[in-house]
Amino acid sequence: MPRVLSDTDVADFRDRLCEAAERLFAEHGPDAVTMRQLAAGLGVSPMTPYRYFKDKDDILAAVRTNGFNRFAEALETARDAAAGARAKGAAVGAAYVAFALGHPHSYKLMFDLNQPNVDRYPDLVAAGRRAHATMTGYVDDALAEGVLGGDREQIGMMFWAATHGAVVLELAGVLPPGGARKLQLSLDSTLARGLRAKA
Repeated sequence: MPRVLSDTDVADFRDRLCEAAERLFAEHGPDAVTMRQLAAGLGVSPMTPYRYFKDKDDILAAVRTNGFNRFAEALETARDAAAGARAKGAAVGAAYVAFALGHPHSYKLMFDLNQPNVDRYPDLVAAGRRAHATMTGYVDDALAEGVLGGDREQIGMMFWAATHGAVVLELAGVLPPGGARKLQLSLDSTLARGLRAKA
């Protein structure tokens, strides 16, 4: 008879399983990873993961939810610590690049795939919205201070596309270490000049 698991036991195992799954999913793609492989990676029986998750998609959703929330927290912390719209924008950009390069598996799973049946995972949907809000929140600061002018969503998407592109190039080895941050700074300053609010 299996022992009764405490809430701490459940949370600890879920965290360990998600950590192993994140690496395997990012390296091989979710479709190529089996529940048996995940169990083997943790040294448990093939049925053990089913005590904690419904199926592989459930694990993928948990991994991506965690990634989006950690990403959002990093950007929110950076924005809150800076004073003034320009400083907030620069801090968010630096935090974005640092998170992506520091957590490449998380970043890849967050932005390189679509979650099957995403409507079944409200925590993932909420985490994705939170992350999106953190990627455009500093634009509100710039608009409010009159630093930039234009549509907030469009501006946010332009800055995001530029930063994401720089990160992907470094992760792919096209840019040398540190190249994404340099390119992101150059792209941001160029975009900011073009989007400067008209006097």
